[in-house]
Amino acid sequence: MSQESVAHTIEALREKIRHHEHLYYVLDSPAISDAEFDDLMRQLQRLESEHPDLITPDSPTQRVGGKPKEGFPKVAHSRPMLSLDNVTSEEELRDWDRRVRQLAGEGAEISYVCEQKMDGVSMALQYRGVAGGTAHLQRGLTRGDGTTGEDVTTNIRTIRSIPLSVAAAKLQKAKVPQNFEVRGEVVMPLAAFQKANAEREAQGLAPAANPRNFAAGTIRTLEPNIVAQRRLDFYAYFLLTENGVDLLPEQAEALDALTALGFRVNPHREALASIDKVLQFIARAG
Repeated sequence: MSQESVAHTIEALREKIRHHEHLYYVLDSPAISDAEFDDLMRQLQRLESEHPDLITPDSPTQRVGGKPKEGFPKVAHSRPMLSLDNVTSEEELRDWDRRVRQLAGEGAEISYVCEQKMDGVSMALQYRGVAGGTAHLQRGLTRGDGTTGEDVTTNIRTIRSIPLSVAAAKLQKAKVPQNFEVRGEVVMPLAAFQKANAEREAQGLAPAANPRNFAAGTIRTLEPNIVAQRRLDFYAYFLLTENGVDLLPEQAEALDALTALGFRVNPHREALASIDKVLQFIARAG
């Protein structure tokens, strides 16, 4: 088999694996069994071991790398990652809506996008373009103090709902440049949390208090293999330029674009035209 033929076979296998990763980890709709998926991975690993010069950073085999040599370096955010504020009554929410309308000015059209809140760890993912028009995951940063975060890229790469690369065709479809940033939440699903706690108790260790704390601790471990074993998920909610500016004028458009790029987005979301509709959304969510 010629080198060109091998390269074509390897890339076809990678695309097939990425497709099934997306179905399983993003859409929760697997099309093949775990055994069939594992067989695809073994085929790719064998070909890459025979042709190491064809290994690329965004290959599905490269999700788990070596541990950081000196912990997690601190990196400044493109723009501050602010924390959320809370309201506890309808009166407070309506007062906030009034302030929004006053700041926007008379006659401004105000609408909202509501999502059911997830209790996880805020994360910023930075993608940068490479030859051929593809965007590769360059860096994953924790929120940190809001201005500076920790570079936990080695661990973020193990989360299979995070694309290691975004193809040029997807970028064009979503009208997103090669260099962009995605912000969202790393969460530990309840089933994964219960499984991990059962394993801890079997080892004589104290169970973790809640999924959010367990996810936070997992993200900061220095062993990427451990992170890979605990099934974390990533839900995207902001789409920014590389300089931290909103890419699209409407949040609903940004969420649709993130979906088109292959990211997992909260399915429990609605674009709403008034604060009354927002209150109805809250009532339905319980």
